Amino acid sequence: MLRLPSLLRLLCVCLALTGGVSARAAGAAVVLQVPDALRPLLEKHLDFLDLEPDQRFDANAQVALMRRARKEISEMLATEGYFSPTIERQDLEEGRFAVVVNPGVRTNISSVDLRFTGDLAREDGDRPARLAALRSSWGLRVGQPFRQADWDAAKQRLLDALSTREYAAANIVDSQAVINPETASAELKVEVDSGPVFRFGPLQVSGLSDYEVSLVERYRPPEVGELYSQERLLRFLTALQNTSYFASVVVDIDRSTSTPEAVPVRVTVTEAKPRRIGFGGGISSNTGYRVETSYRDAHFMGRPWTLVSGVRLEQRRQLGYADVFLPPSMSGYLDSAGVLAEHTNISGLQTQRQSIGVVRTIPSGRMENRFALNYQQEILTPEGSVRSSRSALTANWSWTYRAVDDILDPRRGQVFNFQMGGAARALLSDRNFVRLYGRYQHFFPVAERDVVIVRAEGGITVAAARDGVPQDFLFRTGGAQTVRGYAYQSLGVTEGSATVGGRYLAVTSAEYVHWYGGNWGVAAFVDAGNANDERALFKMNLGYGFGPRWRSPAGPIAVDLAYGQSDHRVRLQFAVAIAF
Repeated sequence: MLRLPSLLRLLCVCLALTGGVSARAAGAAVVLQVPDALRPLLEKHLDFLDLEPDQRFDANAQVALMRRARKEISEMLATEGYFSPTIERQDLEEGRFAVVVNPGVRTNISSVDLRFTGDLAREDGDRPARLAALRSSWGLRVGQPFRQADWDAAKQRLLDALSTREYAAANIVDSQAVINPETASAELKVEVDSGPVFRFGPLQVSGLSDYEVSLVERYRPPEVGELYSQERLLRFLTALQNTSYFASVVVDIDRSTSTPEAVPVRVTVTEAKPRRIGFGGGISSNTGYRVETSYRDAHFMGRPWTLVSGVRLEQRRQLGYADVFLPPSMSGYLDSAGVLAEHTNISGLQTQRQSIGVVRTIPSGRMENRFALNYQQEILTPEGSVRSSRSALTANWSWTYRAVDDILDPRRGQVFNFQMGGAARALLSDRNFVRLYGRYQHFFPVAERDVVIVRAEGGITVAAARDGVPQDFLFRTGGAQTVRGYAYQSLGVTEGSATVGGRYLAVTSAEYVHWYGGNWGVAAFVDAGNANDERALFKMNLGYGFGPRWRSPAGPIAVDLAYGQSDHRVRLQFAVAIAF
């Protein structure tokens, strides 16, 4: 006689062999017995498993339900490579019954036959090497289990590898998976016709009303004679979509063309409404509450120039601006001109500034060069000190290298920015000076989701004294995204009871961000930095703390509780933590 422990062990063995009965089936009218590996697939698609527990079936209903179960289960198991299953009914107590599934032997791939016709089958140039690469990258190998999803995906990858580069009309002319249930084997055969080589031809633009075709040509379309590439079309499409001129853009070619050696690039656009008024509001731990209004005109003065203007009112800063952006030149340069009037009251220093300038930006992959010429006048009023004014005509250069996996939510990569600018008394300026500045950020992925962020900043203004140098060309620090734990721009040179800019800057930072499942995380950080006018008196101020992170569409929002060790205060500071 078997004892109770022996019965339990026997029951566990039986459940392991059959896959057992899921918690979902407990008390159900129809119970499914199937190996655990296949249970999620069947339970997802068999709706008769969701019948009410107290529902019962007569003999005819059970026969009909089993007929349906055999058909549906066999079809689903075939997608996983099981072509000879047995599906039986087992009666249970109280009118209930079980569907017992034995999937049988899984089918394995016994042979793979890839055939290519068309231009790619020629034996000149790099075609043999490309054919060899296509064969080696084929995802299904002899001896591998056959799955319908894998079979479909492998064919699609093979077709994409051809049709996205040079062979735009490539297609699969024949494909077979010959299944032998007796030997549980699958013979795979695929024949692909590459078609001819495609090269880009002239632009064909439709949908324009306010703008000329030359505007589209400025966004660097594929050159005539260039080999077809889907990635090249997507870059052109993205460049057009990112402008303010068009509400929608479609870029494509005719893959059935009779002239693949010069296939026209068809561009269909819907022009956006050129004029837009916007209103907004917000809050910053640096400059306080904010309201603003903006006006944009993408057809300024009847030309494809974009006017961007606005007024922004913050607690510690108020400004009005107007910038005119020209479309890219044929060389890809981005030119703009603008004016600005600004008033600030930060850390005891009131500043009134007016400026006018021109900028040329030259993007080149991960790098960007920016050249600017700017004239500005400035009036400074430090609390407890003498009011002063200064003016400068400055020439500036900024170089940025950005190599991150995601600009809005980076986890790996680096960003480096270097700036150089200056002015001369001989050219409408109150003092000779040269300003040098550098900023470096590096993102290190840790474990599955976490990231370590290190940052370093440094700057020096070469001048006989800081007097006469505009505040934009001196340094203050402190606040969100600089040295947390200190008030915004409160680290610098003390003049009266105000903090003004100095000629030297140094900042370092290290931060660890741990992301939980979803969009929430938490960070801990240590910052150190200062701005001063005398290197001999330079002393780093330490700040540290922690705070939550939330992944927003604009990038992770950081809310930090930071302690400034030098002034013994805790501050709440927040910012959007992107790779700038």
